[in-house]
Amino acid sequence: MNADYKAYFEQHREEHLNELKEWLAIPSISALSEHKGDVAKAADWLAHKLKAAGLEHVEIHSTAGHPIITADYLHAEGKPTVLIYGHYDVQPVDPLHLWETPPFEPDVRNGKLYARGATDDKGQLFLHVKAVEAILKQEQSLPVNVKFCIEGEEEVSSPNLPLYLEQHKDKLAADAILISDTSLLAPGKPAISTGLRGLCSLELTLETANTDLHSGTYGGGVPNALHAMVELLSSLHDKQGRVSVEGFYDGVQELSAEMREEFAKQEFDEEQLKESLALDSLYGEEGFSFVERVGARPTLELNGVYGGFQGEGSKTVIPKEAHAKITCRLVADQDPQAVLDAIEKHLKAHTPAGAKLTYKPKEKAFAFNVDPSHPMLQKAADAFGAVYGTRALFTKDGGSIPIVEKLSSTLNAPAVMMGFGLPDENLHAPNEHFNLENFDLGLLTIVEYLQSI
Repeated sequence: MNADYKAYFEQHREEHLNELKEWLAIPSISALSEHKGDVAKAADWLAHKLKAAGLEHVEIHSTAGHPIITADYLHAEGKPTVLIYGHYDVQPVDPLHLWETPPFEPDVRNGKLYARGATDDKGQLFLHVKAVEAILKQEQSLPVNVKFCIEGEEEVSSPNLPLYLEQHKDKLAADAILISDTSLLAPGKPAISTGLRGLCSLELTLETANTDLHSGTYGGGVPNALHAMVELLSSLHDKQGRVSVEGFYDGVQELSAEMREEFAKQEFDEEQLKESLALDSLYGEEGFSFVERVGARPTLELNGVYGGFQGEGSKTVIPKEAHAKITCRLVADQDPQAVLDAIEKHLKAHTPAGAKLTYKPKEKAFAFNVDPSHPMLQKAADAFGAVYGTRALFTKDGGSIPIVEKLSSTLNAPAVMMGFGLPDENLHAPNEHFNLENFDLGLLTIVEYLQSI
């Protein structure tokens, strides 16, 4: 890399950080209607900065919810086109009293920038704006064609972006989709995610009698909704941690030897994890390590089970109903609707006698998966290596960002997940922050990547 870029970013560091603080001070909380004006203000701020950076055709597109921003710079004839995706909306800040400094009054301390959105995703997205700006100011041109598509609804599951993508495929067409909304494995250990789990969720209710009953008068003689629910839920897994639902694993790809080797390179310390969580043992599907279980295997988890008397003291009743909430994380080619259908069939077949089942399917999202051997991903790993001194490992993340799969499938382009956050930066929690070491190295890495492709 041209050494001028390091000098350039050092020279403009305070200016760039002050700009980012301005953006972080705007409470663009997409989930709360009272912040609709703030979300629009954050969109306007970004559009202004994209124009100032030298991007062309900067537009703010209204949707049924919050705005989508697009921009481009398309003067590298015959060169690849990169679409940069990110989001400018942020999570709510509750509980407010746990913040050491106000969430929308950005504060730098101990080499970290604290504010809501600092790492998810304003801080990471800002790196791309400034990297492109730096190349244009230094070179008066870009080595590749660049497009931006930035939304304000990722934190509320991107309800309006899929329709926009379908309607503007040609406008957004690219050879790769560049996203910074994930993390390094640890300080100095960069990673590129090649998979994000999909999901589906459901709620179920079991009803027995038409009223709660006295456990002395009726106990042992009538069905108990809680007993029935416990029996039904226990049928969902076997003793080896494998989901017992017929058809649940349809579409699940076996882990390749190469991918398992990448997981092993993480050198994850399961003993340390147990100690940090005060656990005697971990849990999961036999034959897989912790990082394989949470990154590359599907799951069925109970998120809530409730019914009967839950107040203080004792109330000796046989409850007439019980409830459960379930979320599945999905991988590879699993179809969320097919999984929901398989679970519904299993639940109906295993509902205990005397109980009536009500089943409500909820969320659905496909998993994202990309081949790490793709040249666009290999170049990204090399770019990390050139700047961090350590080539990025290829990982699979247990979380779900449904819009990534939609972007990749709609535009028929690989998503390159170059994250610069760290796992402990409290995204979605009080005291969210961004380590400024990765702010500095992230700028250089993005420049390196754009030049290398």
